[in-house]
Amino acid sequence: MIWRSVVGKLWLTIIALVAVILITLGLFLMQYVDNVFSASSSHEIKVLFVYVGVIGFLLTTFFAFFLITKITQPLVRLKEAADQIAQGKYGIRVPIRSNDEIGELANTFNNMGTELEELIKDLQHEKEHLSSVLRSMADAVVTFDASGRVILTNPQGQELLAEWSELDWTEEAEPDYRPFGEVPVPLYELYRTVLREGRDSSGKLHVRDGVWSVVMAPLTSNQSVRGAVAVLREVTEEFRLEKLRRDFVANVSHEIRTPLSMLQGYSEALLDDIAASPEERGELVQVIHDESLRMGRLVKDLLDLARMEAGHLEMQLREVEMNGLIQRVHRKFQVYAKERGIRLFYTNPAHPLLLQAADEDRLEQVLTNLLDNALRHTPAEAGIYITLSETTQDDKPYAQVTVRDEGQGVPREDLPYIFERFYKADKARTRASGGTGLGLAIVRNIIEAHRGEIGVASTPGEGTTFTLLLPVEAPWHLSEHGS
Repeated sequence: MIWRSVVGKLWLTIIALVAVILITLGLFLMQYVDNVFSASSSHEIKVLFVYVGVIGFLLTTFFAFFLITKITQPLVRLKEAADQIAQGKYGIRVPIRSNDEIGELANTFNNMGTELEELIKDLQHEKEHLSSVLRSMADAVVTFDASGRVILTNPQGQELLAEWSELDWTEEAEPDYRPFGEVPVPLYELYRTVLREGRDSSGKLHVRDGVWSVVMAPLTSNQSVRGAVAVLREVTEEFRLEKLRRDFVANVSHEIRTPLSMLQGYSEALLDDIAASPEERGELVQVIHDESLRMGRLVKDLLDLARMEAGHLEMQLREVEMNGLIQRVHRKFQVYAKERGIRLFYTNPAHPLLLQAADEDRLEQVLTNLLDNALRHTPAEAGIYITLSETTQDDKPYAQVTVRDEGQGVPREDLPYIFERFYKADKARTRASGGTGLGLAIVRNIIEAHRGEIGVASTPGEGTTFTLLLPVEAPWHLSEHGS
């Protein structure tokens, strides 16, 4: 409404002022005009007053519309432009039509819009840059507010939270644990420490079979902690390699130190002529001979394994009938199994199963190692089963060989390391059980050299099953670079 605007109020004020002046003149001067001037002159003067009133009203109205054009319309445009900027249209500008205060206001408004647009662009650029950095990070980044809600995360963090949310944390949770927002159970203690102490904290989390390194920092605002940001990196492989390195050093030192000590002790006994009879001397020499052979096997296996891992495994590739290979390995271990009271069975398909390019001797070495392990860990009256079958994977034919025993089994936490050098799932195993601790590592390398796969499944107290997948068709790199 026009009378609610500044110009409307000014217009009404001027009209009221003119009306007051005309009424005042009429009240105080009309009587004087009637007494002094004649009747005809008095009428003309009254008409003049009417003309003056009408002209004054018209002039004030014209002045009001002039003010509307110069003041109200620019202000309305400024208001509309401010509303559009508030809606996010930062490119809007107001036309400058004068050099007065209204024009200066419009110019200042346009400058403000330009600065605001540049600031928003910079903020958007920084936001996109931060989003790109978070997306490209291999680590998981998760930000929690003070109530435990997730307010920011990258794809890796979102995937990790979704994975952890499907797990049952009943056993892992602390007795005093209470669900707090969306904070996962593994991060709860670290999150609570960061909120309470307001400083960076770090640690390692063991979640199922994985290990995670976590660094959590507080988010502060006005000297108060308003949340925390956590960066999680999976270090399962690094943790596993470090554990294997320590175990390898300890095991190889033990494997070499023990026969060396025996060689030294028995040779000193011979030098000191402790043996009282030729029989005792022969026993000492036999022990020295056995230990030297053991060290020779250990060094040979280490060299073979090193060559395999370096890609220098020599294989004589030709067509191999797996049925005959399984039968031959079965016959080789049948007598030994009967001596120990262990039942040894094998199952072959009805038709011959041929591998187009494989090293028969190496595959026999694989089966020999697996059966030797199975026999050493299977009690009497139990059974060992060898099964040969044909299967497909990714539309490619494979020969599948399974070696299943009814032995003591392997603990679940040891399964990821069972193919590593010197790794012993049975911590109580002694040198008397035989072997160098490198058999399964050699088996894995031979299978991978054939571009096959090997897997293991085990239940403690029930037994272990090794599964071999060997490609029936010759991979091009094997057929070209074979014997």
